[in-house]
Amino acid sequence: MARSVTNHALHGLLIEADYSHGAFARQVNHACSSGYDAASVYWWLRGRRPDPATRAAITAVLTRRLHRTVSVDQLGFDYDLSVGLAYPGTPDETVEITAKLWGLGVRHAALLALAPYTSDAAMQTALAWRYDPDDPDWSRTGPRTVTAVDVEALTLYASHFTDLDRRGGGAAQTRILVADFLHRQVGPMLHAAYTDSVGRALMGAAANLAGQLAYMAYDAGEHGASLRHYTTALRLSRAAGDRLYGAHLLANLATQAVYLGHPRNAVRLAAAAIDGAGRAPAAVRARLHSAAACAHAVAGDRRSCTKALGEAQKAIDRALPGSGPAWSAYFSPAHFAGTAARCYRDLQLHRKALVHGPAALCLPADSTRTHALHTALLATVHAATGELDEACRYGDQAIPHLHTVKSQRVRQRLAELTNRLRPHRTEPVVAEFFDRHHELLAAA
Repeated sequence: MARSVTNHALHGLLIEADYSHGAFARQVNHACSSGYDAASVYWWLRGRRPDPATRAAITAVLTRRLHRTVSVDQLGFDYDLSVGLAYPGTPDETVEITAKLWGLGVRHAALLALAPYTSDAAMQTALAWRYDPDDPDWSRTGPRTVTAVDVEALTLYASHFTDLDRRGGGAAQTRILVADFLHRQVGPMLHAAYTDSVGRALMGAAANLAGQLAYMAYDAGEHGASLRHYTTALRLSRAAGDRLYGAHLLANLATQAVYLGHPRNAVRLAAAAIDGAGRAPAAVRARLHSAAACAHAVAGDRRSCTKALGEAQKAIDRALPGSGPAWSAYFSPAHFAGTAARCYRDLQLHRKALVHGPAALCLPADSTRTHALHTALLATVHAATGELDEACRYGDQAIPHLHTVKSQRVRQRLAELTNRLRPHRTEPVVAEFFDRHHELLAAA
């Protein structure tokens, strides 16, 4: 049985250069008078590391072929893209792996973006988060001392980054900003000195920031990187003793599994989130049951989806402002309505989906990405029912968001709309719609 590629950087370069394994080996042999063959390249792509002279020859071959400079650092031999994929065990391991992942995200962001998503790893993380024993102590000695005031500052930064994400999506510049902050500011704090209580608060703040970066990577379509950040964020949330935020992160993993077409694991992840949260505030329960509803919908389980939506609706009705954690305040009746519309769309119950349309658009002004997602969803549902005028009207509202919201999910929703409308291009309203937006739709 063939082993999976682990050196995704070199693999990407070989694809770009259009080299077969054998042809590439021959070119390297010419460059450094060696005796490599296709099998050598096979093992380079699976973790084996050639000597420095061979690495130099590889860069020379690829530089000549691609007509641009390829450095040794770009070959992927010195970087472990499995970092962050396994749930860390001890506190020391948690600190070291987290810092290593954040450093990789800053120094070699392009490599981390190529990291593969592994559905089984997400499930293993969920099991470890739910059932691993609690940490007895999170105090630490170090070169400097972290105080509660330092931790509070991290919370303020997290709020700012969250606002940037909701307004502009998982844009590259925002992800770079958050990754750099984690690496240069939060990483050294994890290695500093702190008491047990301050340490747990620090882990909670770090979990919030790491979870935010994970969501941005998911929104940008970098699902392997997102999974690794979610894994470390879950471990940090467990260290903080914050099961509610950990459950929220698991629900996000379930949503990612839905997006990537893993319905069975999505259902399991959502169930683990609900179970792990325990007696959660109503606002949190609404968020978790909504994630479960989406998972059941893509799995084709109408009965379970309807039940989960009912639980989410009851929780939304009972939620009082400020009664849940600060992060849960974003999940409004409009978010629930958007979830319900999406679930019914996935179940092919388009008329029921449209019932939730008006409520799904009653969003705060700063929820720009969600507004774009909901509007594009409603346009697609109208197109599915043959209501082309309404589909184009909602499409007209959604498409301008491409100027300001950098989100792979928004682009995918608009691509779905395009696919729904394309068979009707001979209809005047649809033809005019494509004429108005042909450049942006082509980019989507």
